[in-house]
Amino acid sequence: MGGRSLQPLVYYDYMSLAPFILDDQIFDFSRTYIMGIVNVTPDSFSDAGQNLDVDAALRYIEKLISEGADIIDIGAESTRPGAIPISSDEECRRLEPLLKQYRRFFSVPLSLDTMKSSVAEMGLSYGVSLINDVSGLAHDSQMSTVIARAGAAVVVMHSQPEPIYADVIADVTLFLSEAVRMASEAGITSIMIDPGIGFGKTLSDNLCLLRDLSQLTSLGRPILVGTSRKRFIGTLTGEDVDQRLEGTLASVVIAAERGANFVRVHDVKATKRALLVADGIRLS
Repeated sequence: MGGRSLQPLVYYDYMSLAPFILDDQIFDFSRTYIMGIVNVTPDSFSDAGQNLDVDAALRYIEKLISEGADIIDIGAESTRPGAIPISSDEECRRLEPLLKQYRRFFSVPLSLDTMKSSVAEMGLSYGVSLINDVSGLAHDSQMSTVIARAGAAVVVMHSQPEPIYADVIADVTLFLSEAVRMASEAGITSIMIDPGIGFGKTLSDNLCLLRDLSQLTSLGRPILVGTSRKRFIGTLTGEDVDQRLEGTLASVVIAAERGANFVRVHDVKATKRALLVADGIRLS
């Protein structure tokens, strides 16, 4: 046969990682874990305005947990391309009513998607245990200090304004390595990494990162991957954002095979079912 030769897929040994602990829940990497997305924004690319009412948001969170979400990730500022930045005060205004209520009803670990240390500090005071910083601690110089002082965990994600790379895998790995070093030096012990699918990446970059995701395991940290309903899936399938479930599931299964320990998704029930099969095969 001509062309590119096929290489055998080598499954990464998740169990070589130390357990990741959030609140009293131990993530031992015996399977792939699901982070359910809850946006309290009027302008998110997928579910804009759906959870602006606190009661509606609480019902939605209950649904995600019943479907199998292991972590709930709440965000109040859209990070879609072209989104208008909001102030810390506005971000807190959107978040605080829901964060005040969360621990009354749920024990599932809570992640807060924010780049701002003042917003993180507010969230941590309401029981947030994980800060999901899409800037990789680059946006706010006080973020790592705030997280360390609270004894919380962090997700450091790669992003850059323009998708120009000498080698996307090498560049992302270097950035995440530096972010992990920064977090560690600040005193944060629980650190997760995210290659930032769709954040300053071309279609080719996104596909390369997913195909070669196992290379990021060299950093020795749990990997979070977020592909849910993203533009690259629509580019491949020609489908609008609300018709990208099958593409999302394909990307999630590939990510899990190649080193992802956590996947961040909108469609928890379908993802749970897909991962039960994928993990069953991988761990058999």
